[in-house]
Amino acid sequence: MSNSVTNILLVGVGGQGILLASEILSEAFMLGGFDVKKSEIHGMSQRGGSVASHVRYGKEVFSPIVPEGEGDILFGFEMLETYRSLPLLKKGGTVVANDLRIPPPSVLLGQETYPEDLTGKIEALFPDFTLVDGQKLATEAGNIRAANTVLLGAVSKRLDIPEVCWRQALEKMVPKKALEMNIQAFRMGRDL
Repeated sequence: MSNSVTNILLVGVGGQGILLASEILSEAFMLGGFDVKKSEIHGMSQRGGSVASHVRYGKEVFSPIVPEGEGDILFGFEMLETYRSLPLLKKGGTVVANDLRIPPPSVLLGQETYPEDLTGKIEALFPDFTLVDGQKLATEAGNIRAANTVLLGAVSKRLDIPEVCWRQALEKMVPKKALEMNIQAFRMGRDL
C-alpha cells in the first residue's frame, strides 16, 4: 500500500443524507484497513443550506480537510452544489453527481436564476463524470430517501474497497428496518 491519501468530497444540501453517506464511507475504509479522517461543514443544513463532508483515507492521514485543488472524487448530491465545489477537485478528478436540482433561497426569492446546463459545464471541465438519477433508482429500491445510498453504490465502484466492507458498513450504520432496502439501493448504484 503506497502512502498516498485519497480525497473524497461529498456536497449537497441539508436533509439529503450526506452525513450518513460520509459515515458509511468512513466505516467501509476502516473495515478495508485504512486510516480515515472526516470533517463536516454545515451551512444552514436544517434549512436546505449547503452541506459538505470531507473524507480522506490512506495508509496514514493527518488532516481531515481536503486542500483546495486536491480532491480525487467529488460526490455531489445536488447539481449546483456539485458545480460550486469543482475548484476543490484536482485536474483529472472524478465527479459522480445526482441528477437533482434544488433551487437555493436566492433563486426561490427571484434574486438569481438557477444556472443552465450544469451537466455540460461539469463534463467540459471533468470528463470523468457520471450522472446518476438517484431519486429514480431509490424509488425503485423502495424509498426515495435512499438516493444517498444509490450514489454511494455508484461511487463505490471507483474505490478499491472489497464489497464485503461496504455491506458491513451499511449493516453497522443503517437502521435495521431500512437495511435490505438500502442494500438494494447500494447495489443499483454499484451496477450502473
